[in-house]
Amino acid sequence: MDFKGADILTTKQFSREDLEKIMGVARGLEKYALKQETSELLKGYVMASLFYEPSTRTRFSFETAMNRLGGKVITAVGMEFSSLYKGETLHDTGKMMENYVDVIAMRHPEKGSVDEVARAAEVPVINAGDGPGQHPTQALLDLYTIYVEQGKVDGLKIALSGDLKYGRTVHSLCVLLGHYDVELVFVAPEELKMPEKITNYLDEHGVKYTETEDFDGAIRDGVDVLYCTRIQKERFTDKSEYERLKSVFVLDKAKAMTGKSDMTIMHPLPRVGEIAEDVDELAGAAYFRQARNGIAVRMALLAMVLGKV
Repeated sequence: MDFKGADILTTKQFSREDLEKIMGVARGLEKYALKQETSELLKGYVMASLFYEPSTRTRFSFETAMNRLGGKVITAVGMEFSSLYKGETLHDTGKMMENYVDVIAMRHPEKGSVDEVARAAEVPVINAGDGPGQHPTQALLDLYTIYVEQGKVDGLKIALSGDLKYGRTVHSLCVLLGHYDVELVFVAPEELKMPEKITNYLDEHGVKYTETEDFDGAIRDGVDVLYCTRIQKERFTDKSEYERLKSVFVLDKAKAMTGKSDMTIMHPLPRVGEIAEDVDELAGAAYFRQARNGIAVRMALLAMVLGKV
């Protein structure tokens, strides 16, 4: 795809070639993400940071990425501090913002909302999460983390555990992994198993996967990457059901050490008890590095859609 001027809305828009290009650019910009060097690559450009849903890592990494490349950021955080609160349509928000900025990073609680802004705005729009819909930049930084930590993606055995039914991060990552020669292991209780829309997609792309409820067994089976997710309390109407399931998959140091010595442990964060703090001591505990990788990946996307790479 031609990245200059493009909207980044869904993981399904990328080819394998696109993914390799993004990973390469992110690798090249990592020295700026880590503050080893300074850059003015995006000097004179302004990014709108429109976050109508709570966010810590995504919002801060987008804003840090823009700032460390020499650009500037204007911010709207929360519905109550925007014209949407007064009844302005998403279409009009897009048309209005194009007068002020060169690129828009947007998070919104409603699925399809970012697409609506992108259809209206004449500047690139990057989806930073649209409710239960897509979170493409999280998937890209997850893929990048696997690439950096393991040195490759092809040939890996990757386990995804926890809330696979509602977790948009694992859904988006699976779409990207559909371009690689990987083996996937889905570890979830029956109530939270991976939805058919994802397994059907993997079938169409010839990706091998298995499903299990045996968390300990999946680790002992020698996975290269263990991607943990939290059980999402907000998805349950029956709180007793949440209490029953929330502690089904808890990773501690002893359990992690039954797996491969070089197993990479990932989590999109925040963690809510599913990874014990003693796991942080392990060399393979990559989840905080994973969050940091968001800066380099979002730097790459900003530079590419603005035509600077």
